[in-house]
Amino acid sequence: MGFTRQDGALALLVQRTDQTDAEIKEHAKRLDALERSRWPLPSLAALVSVAGPALSLWQLGK
Repeated sequence: MGFTRQDGALALLVQRTDQTDAEIKEHAKRLDALERSRWPLPSLAALVSVAGPALSLWQLGK
């Protein structure tokens, strides 16, 4: 009888582990999607650093 109880407890732990693994995979997919959809800061900084002097030169030319 004790073995049956332990076997049931182990089965429950395996089920919970499987559910946790599935949730982790889902969160990883959502995080990847968020990371792909945002602008990376280094690219934005490079764009601003090029746009600033370009606008200054354009204003001097007027």
